[in-house]
Amino acid sequence: MKQFKCDPLLAPAVDWQAGFVYSSCGKLLIGLISDTHIATPDEKLPPQIAAAFDGVDLILHAGDIWVPSVLDELEAIAPVKAAWGDDDIEADLGGDDRMISDRVLSLGGITLWLTHIKPPYGYIVPRENRFASRHIIEELPDPPDVVVSGHTHSARIEDYKGVLLVNPGSATWPEYLPKLGTVALLTIDSGEVEARIVRLE
Repeated sequence: MKQFKCDPLLAPAVDWQAGFVYSSCGKLLIGLISDTHIATPDEKLPPQIAAAFDGVDLILHAGDIWVPSVLDELEAIAPVKAAWGDDDIEADLGGDDRMISDRVLSLGGITLWLTHIKPPYGYIVPRENRFASRHIIEELPDPPDVVVSGHTHSARIEDYKGVLLVNPGSATWPEYLPKLGTVALLTIDSGEVEARIVRLE
């Protein structure tokens, strides 16, 4: 796995399938968004999202995007990578290199999983899964530092056995209601992480 300087503009030239590493050369501010559910290219993201993401180095979308124009709008703010949502289809997003199939990212000295549906707790921290067989446990990956997920349309930050779990909620359909919702900001600084929910107004 190659290591690059903390320049998010290099991201499009990197094979994210194999993993991308930002070196720990400074603070990274990452915008987190999910479940935008934009149905057509004519429908735009609320301008409050750009305001909330002002100054971010990177944007991670946790899926249910629907149309590539959403990623285009976000990419006008900062480089973007996105997880596949359960409502995202190959015909719309299959040729888009901003979509990643390998959810493991290395950013600023931490390991981050980007996924639409949060994995079970016993998969996130397999050493704590007392019900799995030894064979299954040996095949599970090491716990990440951060898991970013969506799907529920409910914003939530949780610390589970040392793993930071962040769900930014839905920016456009919070609690499945068509109104302004939430995004999140993740700060990575010298291997330390901090997240906060931002309510769009």
